[in-house]
Amino acid sequence: MRCRVCKGPIVIELRQHNAAFCEEHFLRFCRDQTARSIKKFDMFGTDDRILVAVSGGKDSLALWDILLDLGYTADGLVLGLGIGEYSESSTEFARTFARDRDATLHEINLQESYRFDVPTAARETGRVPCSACGLSKRHLFDKTALELGYDVVVTGHNLDDEAAVLFGNTIRWKDDYLARQAPVLPARAGFPRKAKPLVRLGEREMAAYCLLRGIDYIVEECPMAEGNKHLEYKALLNELERTSPGAKMQFYFGFLDRAARHFEPEDAVEHLISACVRCGSPANGEVCSFCRLAERAAPVVLLPTRSGRDS
Repeated sequence: MRCRVCKGPIVIELRQHNAAFCEEHFLRFCRDQTARSIKKFDMFGTDDRILVAVSGGKDSLALWDILLDLGYTADGLVLGLGIGEYSESSTEFARTFARDRDATLHEINLQESYRFDVPTAARETGRVPCSACGLSKRHLFDKTALELGYDVVVTGHNLDDEAAVLFGNTIRWKDDYLARQAPVLPARAGFPRKAKPLVRLGEREMAAYCLLRGIDYIVEECPMAEGNKHLEYKALLNELERTSPGAKMQFYFGFLDRAARHFEPEDAVEHLISACVRCGSPANGEVCSFCRLAERAAPVVLLPTRSGRDS
């Protein structure tokens, strides 16, 4: 098989596209697919300030690299979640990427700023670790973007991620989640715009992109994610994709084209009735979910000691 574009030797075959590419044209393919998603879903423009939610993994670092290559103003934010060596390595990969590209990386360490970490929060609150982690990430990415004047927060969620989330939400018919299963969510009171530019690319493509671009990233899965249903759904969909190439793309984009509108809420009025008395973020009561989590995980500390630091 030869490159679909130049007929040269290939580095990757993409069965879902019935195509194969050489190194040059595969990298171009990744950039083009990302640009296509940005344009199709009107995610952001060239004048927007973009904050990339960086994990130190292949997807977020590849996304950051692509956005910089496309000419966007994109800075990163990495969170120190306190998950032992895994968190330390993740942060170091993010720092290395930013240093090599002279890019801006913001850092927030949960333990230093809020006196708790994800393992402690999970233990003290009875939440599963992924729940405590997800809540902390959403709060801190949103809060930092608003405080520092970014127009949009982008995440490295790829097609595999989104198809797995959609699968889980569908088999449980979680209407509220299905209503927000979109590649871009508009800004609303207390929340920045959010976008997922990698929805046309899968994990395999992102791993190959990083390899060809010389981007080092953390390979291991989070040690606290064991038993996560999301990983099980990914495995099921990967098996389906193996026998039916393109199934994940058809499933996800078929939902967006044919079904997503049926889950849009009829009443668009905001249900958040107040601002958190501790941090100012949107809340259903006096205190937001993140501050309640922090209180239970670190009862002696009600407010952050600092907002983070840049490196």
